[in-house]
Amino acid sequence: MATIDFYFDFLSPYSYLAHQQLPALAAKFRCDVAYKPASLAELKLRAGNTGPSTRDMPVKHKYARTDLARWAQRYGVPLKPPKSADSARLNKGALFAVDRGQARDYVARAWAKTWGGGGDPADEALLREVARELGWDANAFVAFTASPEAEARYKASTDEAAKRGVFGVPTFIVGEELWWGNDRMQFLEEFLAAQAKAA
Repeated sequence: MATIDFYFDFLSPYSYLAHQQLPALAAKFRCDVAYKPASLAELKLRAGNTGPSTRDMPVKHKYARTDLARWAQRYGVPLKPPKSADSARLNKGALFAVDRGQARDYVARAWAKTWGGGGDPADEALLREVARELGWDANAFVAFTASPEAEARYKASTDEAAKRGVFGVPTFIVGEELWWGNDRMQFLEEFLAAQAKAA
């Protein structure tokens, strides 16, 4: 059974869109998904991408909004930009979910409230709501997202991503093969199909 390592940042709308398809794709080929939060800003810096963000380039930002809307329409999902770009605590929370075997549900709920619903990923009330929906102690979860342990593990996850050649998100890795972007999932599917056929 192959494992798809999924590197993501809740800041990324294309990661949100990719995850609308990823669980079904993994199930189709009987793959596991390893959820790996990473800091997009840090990955870009390490790759030498020091240019402005899309948000700071009006012409590109206008196109990006149209492109995102097209993908959301194709997937039949809502798309509403979150109220802030501060995704660090929500990203760290994914590690809490991984420890409990609930990463997929956590990621789906967190994205439904941010890129799906326009919520603020840095809002503690949003963090608590996600925790309660997953049956967790909200105080313990919120404390974890602000803890030195979470910070160290988040840094380690980002370090691992950079060492594996990840320069942006979403990124999917199976073995030594890497694909970047929501629009590269077809190539991932073709690779998994070829592997399944060979097996």
